[in-house]
Amino acid sequence: MQSVAVLAGVGEKRQQALAELGIESIESLLTYYPFRYEDVQQRQLAEIQDQEKVTLKGTVVSPAVMSRFGYKKTRLQFRMMQDRDVFQVSFFNQPYLKDKIILSEEIVVYGKWDAKRKALTGMKIFGSGKQDSFAPVYHVSKKIRQATLQDLIKQAFAQFGEQIEEILPVQLVDKYRLMERKQAIYAMHFPDDLDTYRQAKRRVVFEEFFLFQMKLQGLKQAEKAEVNGLCLSYDAKQLKAFIQKLPFELTDAQKRVTNEICADLKSPKHMQRLLQGDVGSGKTIVAAIALYATITAGFQGALMVPTEILAQQHMESFVSLFAAMDVTVALLTGSTKTKERKHILAGIKDGSIDILIGTHALIQEDVNFAQLGLVITDEQHRFGVNQRKVLREKGWKPDVLFMTATPIPRTLAITVYGEMDVSLIDELPKGRIPIETRWVRPPQLDTVLHWAKKELAKGHQMYVICPLIEESEMLDVQNAQKIYEELKEFFEPINAVGLLHGKMKPSEKEQVMEQFKENQTQILVSTTVIEVGVNVPNATLMIIIDADRFGLAQLHQLRGRVGRGVSASYCILVANPKNEVGKERMKVMTETTNGFVVSERDLALRGPGEIFGQRQSGLPEFLIADIVEHATVLEVAKQEAESIWQQKDWKLLPAFHALASYLANARKENVFFD
Repeated sequence: MQSVAVLAGVGEKRQQALAELGIESIESLLTYYPFRYEDVQQRQLAEIQDQEKVTLKGTVVSPAVMSRFGYKKTRLQFRMMQDRDVFQVSFFNQPYLKDKIILSEEIVVYGKWDAKRKALTGMKIFGSGKQDSFAPVYHVSKKIRQATLQDLIKQAFAQFGEQIEEILPVQLVDKYRLMERKQAIYAMHFPDDLDTYRQAKRRVVFEEFFLFQMKLQGLKQAEKAEVNGLCLSYDAKQLKAFIQKLPFELTDAQKRVTNEICADLKSPKHMQRLLQGDVGSGKTIVAAIALYATITAGFQGALMVPTEILAQQHMESFVSLFAAMDVTVALLTGSTKTKERKHILAGIKDGSIDILIGTHALIQEDVNFAQLGLVITDEQHRFGVNQRKVLREKGWKPDVLFMTATPIPRTLAITVYGEMDVSLIDELPKGRIPIETRWVRPPQLDTVLHWAKKELAKGHQMYVICPLIEESEMLDVQNAQKIYEELKEFFEPINAVGLLHGKMKPSEKEQVMEQFKENQTQILVSTTVIEVGVNVPNATLMIIIDADRFGLAQLHQLRGRVGRGVSASYCILVANPKNEVGKERMKVMTETTNGFVVSERDLALRGPGEIFGQRQSGLPEFLIADIVEHATVLEVAKQEAESIWQQKDWKLLPAFHALASYLANARKENVFFD
């Protein structure tokens, strides 16, 4: 569709101001929907409440008087009469309205009613003719006012409204009794009544989800149709021998997901699989099996993780797992020394290194693999989409496995990872005792610490997580330091206390962690740098100070640092929540240890953007649709999109011409995608 510059009143400056709101084309203007509506139905004084926003019609019974006060501030006052009731009306900083207030003439004013003063603080004046029942409210800027935007939308409809075509297949419009596209877009801006608005919104929500799912399913089909992907013909005998040598038996869930991944490796189709598993469910061993299968097929594997501590941990695990095998594992991070780095880069390039584990260092330009067959990204939502893409491009269409210990609610998985196949480890290894979680108020901390002394006397260890102060990392450190000093005074000399925080150098962090792992320190005071990847089976106690400052997913991740051994473990949440959301989080944590239940509740409490961080996750921004509120519609849209993509050459069928054409143009013009 054409640029907004074709509209009357849109010069260079206004075009720039509209672009800042994301409005560049006529299409983006027409689909720039209001974020709320004001009820502007005319009301009677007798039926309105104090502080209610209302629209009142009456006669002007006193001249409008303008007074100035403060710096460049104005007050416009006059009296209105409705039936026999007279009341005062004031408009602040809108002196230009004076000409609209004419003595003895009827006027319609929208504003906030003050019952005590029997006065209305005006917001806008309507013409005395028929009003719409609902006034749309848009996100605007200082350069573009509400009225300006509305005028431009009306103008765009008048000139281009007839060009709005139906893009949904008729069968879907009929099946779900959806409003036609043109009618729905118009009604989103100018609804006749509440029911019309609801019908329009229902249509727009379905359309947004459906178009998004069409894109995702298209990506998925393209990946699956890619029969010239890598075919990793691994040695099944060697792989079985490796699994049999493991010091434990795989759970049924681990066996199931291993089979799913191995089938993908062997297939000539390109693998894009997400491996979800709760904290401690044993994803690392599944990753090791997949990497070993890759090596037996004559290829290399790469594992990218978000932190150096986690990379080090994986390195230790893999060296131990592959000790009896002819497998070379290397570690590459930002702190790898230059000489060692050169040696590793040469080994990757000539193929003498089989598995490379590392952080963002893996995606630097000089990292070149001889034959990369499998890329695994752990805690993958912490990497940007581009970072994951760069690693994939280090080889010739390597198979890709994403792993996450952050349980993702189904609705989020459908939107963020809709183009992937999903494997789920939904059981914990045998012998794991569920972690007991308790919530206490700050005054009870002293009692908790005395109880902790007894637990430590059994030879166990404890984490103490410091409160999170978002405004300043420096305050975080000061807080941690203060708690560290207090605990040293309380526990030493019987139990040694260590301190870990984000401002420490990697070498210092490593040293502190090593001392804790080796039980040289029994208590580790830390900020959330221990959230992911620390494995100390002897730690049975987790105390989280000011727990209500953390999100549910983060609390669940922290809790997962204990309960990794054979002893009973405890997580104590010390918190005095100030609001209902904080209290609800504490309740959820004490009621369940199931990460998927926790994540569903977290999504309902916080919304999708906060859970992942919009920019990092590639989480789509919908105009109207909400993946929490409209989860059922999302499911339906996904099913319908899948159904269409399963039809051979669907784009050539007459019923789908408009849809196929719209999707093709949207990609070209960047109207809808990315």
